[in-house]
Amino acid sequence: MGTINKNKEIIKLYARQLKTPTFSNYDEIIRQLQSEDGYEECLKEIMRTELLQRQDNLHKRRIKAAKFPIHKTIDEFDLNRLENVSKAYISELLSCDFINQKQNIVMIGNCGSGKTHLSIALGLKACQVGYNVRFYTAVNLATELVEAFQEGRLSKVEKSLAKADLLIIDELSYLTFNRHQSELLFQVISERSERGSVIITTNLEFSKWTELFENEMMVSALIDRVTFRSHLLDMNVSESYRFKETKKRLQQEK
Repeated sequence: MGTINKNKEIIKLYARQLKTPTFSNYDEIIRQLQSEDGYEECLKEIMRTELLQRQDNLHKRRIKAAKFPIHKTIDEFDLNRLENVSKAYISELLSCDFINQKQNIVMIGNCGSGKTHLSIALGLKACQVGYNVRFYTAVNLATELVEAFQEGRLSKVEKSLAKADLLIIDELSYLTFNRHQSELLFQVISERSERGSVIITTNLEFSKWTELFENEMMVSALIDRVTFRSHLLDMNVSESYRFKETKKRLQQEK
């Protein structure tokens, strides 16, 4: 009995040193195997368990690094609400092939149409299949870039953003940007052209983007880069999702 316990402790020590934590739980895996299974089957099952655990940990790290404000999956999204985008088209985007092809997505629609929800759902799916994702509101991204410039670490931030396979810029519509902010945003988006994918959500048509940026020539160049190799989604709906849910709740309370 003492020898068995000593062996278990040695195995746990080796597992820590080799950074294979599931190996220390080998006895639980053995109990689940059939009595006729041999050593190779046991080893295969232990290694499979370790691989699954590592994949799950990596998945969690990617999601944490993306910095989503909230987790919204596609299963929670009512695709029937989309009046101008088909379910088949959304399913195609969920394959994440657009990231592999270095393509962009621009979602244009009124408030409460589900743009943020859908962008997060696509981002989560991308993390799940192995892509690195970063999520920002347009205002937060502009603020971070300006602060990085002032602190002399702009190059470091830009390199970090460039490593993301998918950059999500949400709510490009609520606040205007000064010339410096516009130039920094333009630089980040331009650098991703045919190198990485971008998802942009906005409630403004392209013709109104001049209301956001001071330099009209820059706006034209920005739209040109964003729409090149891009999926344009008309997300306009007749009724806001939040307004619809509020009405439903009030009716239930009567």
